[in-house]
Amino acid sequence: METKSENKGIWKYGNKWEEELLFLKSILDKTELTETIKWGGPVYVYEKKNVVGLGGFKDYFAIWFFNGVFLKDEKKKLINAQEEVTKSLRQWRFTSKDEVNEKDVLEYVYEAIENEKQGKVIKPSKKEAIVSELLEKEMTQNPALKEAFAKFAPYKQYEFLEYIESAKQEKTKLSRIEKVLPMILANVGMNDKYR
Repeated sequence: METKSENKGIWKYGNKWEEELLFLKSILDKTELTETIKWGGPVYVYEKKNVVGLGGFKDYFAIWFFNGVFLKDEKKKLINAQEEVTKSLRQWRFTSKDEVNEKDVLEYVYEAIENEKQGKVIKPSKKEAIVSELLEKEMTQNPALKEAFAKFAPYKQYEFLEYIESAKQEKTKLSRIEKVLPMILANVGMNDKYR
């Protein structure tokens, strides 16, 4: 039986970093942020928006800034844990309590709160529009098809276009068009049977 630590709501690695994370919590408690528990760890929010999180990992403990991409990071402390994947999250890692400078941490946290108040967030990127010249050509010759296609919601149109245009060769694209024509005319979405 695993004994639950008294201190639940700290996302730590085994019993590692307990004291260090409590120290970080004591610093964050001095701010106007509200502590909540999300994903099994403390997340500090400003008006329901995630600003900062804390956690312990195998080789370090960290404070992360949900919109850290907007921080000036003059002290060069922040890292992007997953370059390609993570757009806005930034981590500040520590390997000992001595590395935690309260003044510096507060400076970063206050800046993060300020950014939140100004509404700085990265908007999710819009999907690139897909154009299928072959389907366009087909629709020019077949007004009923054009009309039927126009009745679909944009995301359903996108699914058809993606299906057609993800084929590499023109003959495959054409056979895919053949396949979806009856569906479009019958007003059946590409993935309707899975919905």
